Amino acid sequence: MEIGTAEAQRELVAYLRSPEAIRERCGQLFSWVCEGKSDNFVCDLMQLGRVADYVIEVMREEYPNLDIPFHSRWRHFEVEGVGRLAKLDNLLLGLSPVEKAAAKFDLAIVSVLLDAGAGDRWHYNEQETGLRLGRSEGLAVASFQMFCQGNFASEGLPQVNALRLQELTEAELATGFQVSSENPLVGIAGRLNLLQKLGQVLLASPHIFGDKNPRPGNLVHYLLGKSENGELAATTVLSAVLEGLSDIWPGRLEVAGVNLGDVWQHPAIGDDGLVPFHKLSQWLTYSLLEPLQELGLKITGLNQLTGLPEYRNGGLCLDLGLISVKNPDIFSSSHSVASAVIVEWRALTVILLDRIAATVREKLSMSTEELPLVKILQGGTWTAGRKIAAELRTGGIPPIQLESDGTVF
Repeated sequence: MEIGTAEAQRELVAYLRSPEAIRERCGQLFSWVCEGKSDNFVCDLMQLGRVADYVIEVMREEYPNLDIPFHSRWRHFEVEGVGRLAKLDNLLLGLSPVEKAAAKFDLAIVSVLLDAGAGDRWHYNEQETGLRLGRSEGLAVASFQMFCQGNFASEGLPQVNALRLQELTEAELATGFQVSSENPLVGIAGRLNLLQKLGQVLLASPHIFGDKNPRPGNLVHYLLGKSENGELAATTVLSAVLEGLSDIWPGRLEVAGVNLGDVWQHPAIGDDGLVPFHKLSQWLTYSLLEPLQELGLKITGLNQLTGLPEYRNGGLCLDLGLISVKNPDIFSSSHSVASAVIVEWRALTVILLDRIAATVREKLSMSTEELPLVKILQGGTWTAGRKIAAELRTGGIPPIQLESDGTVF
């Protein structure tokens, strides 16, 4: 897209990479839907209290004392109560705290990039435990085991480096994820392309990822340099993720040659018509905060990041009546992530997650600091979205079907 002067283009890119832009643009679509102008959806905010009660019920089932961890990839690595992270800690024995954090960044970044929807037919059979795991948890454990086996590093170490990612083949990824005609994984070619593009990006940004042995984990050193007095803003982590990884996203909109990533168009948005979401980038940001906290950094501004506009959170809003469709045909066909239906659904989800979180806190008499959005997502809306989907539909599939290439959800 060509928009204005070079300076205006730079300003637009910076704006579209901010959580403020996500909320503002999603807020425009939310208001537009609430005014009855959408052909696809209506909102019923009278359901907020009921949805908040359902989320609180799920939170108390999962975390009776409401001591909730962050919504991040690290939760999935311990699925079914298995202490897999102890295995990782053993592999990292002898490393300095910063080196350990770098290895955890390596793992989190690759695992999150492999985390887009798996489909309802794929499962991972974990040899060590005999568990059969699907969806996000299965993808997490598969990528964890590949990482521990050194499949992402040239030297066979529990690391990730640029050279190895560029050499990775679809056959190797399929073997690691146990993909077969009987166990198909949605978008495996897209996932491989993301990892190969990651390898290229690591080499292209030495100021972020290092010049001697470019790896995702070197982002730790970059972020430590951005911290002040032992504090680091969550938005600084997101900015680094968006700057460092923007070029990995395939076939996306560009402004002045800059890949915008998870940004889409909608005719109801004035000016440039663009709606940013940055779902995977924010999921990744949330997943990088814990290794930084382990280094003693205090993360500030957590609630500036947004809720994640994906099918579990969005499904919760649909399944419990916060959102309704105007045309039932929406349920009977699948939709591109660039379609107005999906852009609107995701935008409504971002705004409604803020509304749900505020209502949950009010009902529990807890502050934003005590119960930040990232904990409500974990406790919380994502888990509740999965639970209600399982009750309503065989296999817990989302209420709206997505055409996924393995790079958005």
